[in-house]
Amino acid sequence: MSTTTTRGVASSPAPAKVSQDRPRRGLRANSTVNFWLFTGPFLIGLVIFVFVPIGWSLYLSFFEARFTVTPSEFIGLENYKQILSDSDFRNSLVTFTVFAAFIVPTTWALSLGLALLVNRLRFMRAFFRSVFFLPTAVSYAAAALIWKMSIFNGVRFGLANTVLSWFGVDNVAWLGNPDPPWYWLVIVTVRLWLQAGFYMILFLAALQNIPKELYEAASLDGAKPGWQTFRYITLPQLRSTSTAVILLLLIAAYQAFDEFFILLGKATWGMPPLVELYKMALGENQNYGAGSAGALILTALICLVTLLQGKIMGFGRGDESQ
Repeated sequence: MSTTTTRGVASSPAPAKVSQDRPRRGLRANSTVNFWLFTGPFLIGLVIFVFVPIGWSLYLSFFEARFTVTPSEFIGLENYKQILSDSDFRNSLVTFTVFAAFIVPTTWALSLGLALLVNRLRFMRAFFRSVFFLPTAVSYAAAALIWKMSIFNGVRFGLANTVLSWFGVDNVAWLGNPDPPWYWLVIVTVRLWLQAGFYMILFLAALQNIPKELYEAASLDGAKPGWQTFRYITLPQLRSTSTAVILLLLIAAYQAFDEFFILLGKATWGMPPLVELYKMALGENQNYGAGSAGALILTALICLVTLLQGKIMGFGRGDESQ
């Protein structure tokens, strides 16, 4: 018996050893090379076209840089004092405030409404999603020209005035003067048409990630479909997405340039900060120092507003329901 047992134990196969060999250095070297091959061009472009211009703008903002980008006269904070004392630049910040007050809530509401409608569709959802998203492929310059020349051109052959003439309304000079400020209707509608589809896609993705069990539980608790479920379930679940959309809209409003420059032309009213900085740096005086100082002030304002908005709305929280 003992002999049989001993032989049985001796003949049993040994357990396989777990290989703990480290990956070969060649594989790790190849991964590192592939990483830099893929990311290197983007990093080079980021350094050349973003970091270097920002650093050079910071340098120019402390020098007297008229008609030159290689100044030698150091003037300290004089460019910052000049840009902050410029009434046109301060008025442009007021213009931004008015523009943001119009465009941010209207784009948020329109994008969310379109996302809710598309999300409820049972068929042709992809078609309508593409139709609403398609305007984002149009450049701001081309859209502004269409709005200016074909829709709101101020003569009776324009589409807007043609429709108004059916109801006996005289021609309206949409972009002719600031009193009444009809130009806000032109600028806001073109921006809405251009960017509502993009933010609709963001909201649509967030809506499709909401667990359906929440709606089923609400139905069992007696919640009525419609406003109650939207207010107490859908909207709280979209908090993070809404915060991100509002932040992006505010930043885009600060960066408004194309439609204002094309629609208003050489008007002295209703210009946003970027247009005023463009006139200062690339206009007749070509004051690159003051223009750089204004650009840095605008960048600081964008960062400050972004941080405050994110802090107020709790941007970055892991739980959207909080």
